Amino acid sequence: QVQMVESGGGLVQAGGSLRLSCAASGIIFNLSAMGWYRQAPGNQRELVASISRGGFSNYADSVKGRFTISRDNAKNMVHLQMNSLKPEDTAVYYCNGNPPFNSWGQGTQVTVSS
Repeated sequence: QVQMVESGGGLVQAGGSLRLSCAASGIIFNLSAMGWYRQAPGNQRELVASISRGGFSNYADSVKGRFTISRDNAKNMVHLQMNSLKPEDTAVYYCNGNPPFNSWGQGTQVTVSS
């Protein structure tokens, strides 16, 4: 079955960096567009970065220029490098397909202190 396992979150001060990783299984990874999503308390889950099968990336305006998504097809992994973090980036971050598959992982908590 589809499984996404996210890691790399933590507590960081504003201006700091984190690198999130996601191991995907149960999908044909190299044929799947992938994305990183986030959900802050009281908010809907939103797509913040996506990467196509061919490696083309897109970003939400709120993270453009600060976040970089990448993929490793040999390892079925997708990463999110987050720089210049802001308190408003605080959320649980999830990876999934784009559009998402029915199954979601547990996510990884990112907390940015001011």
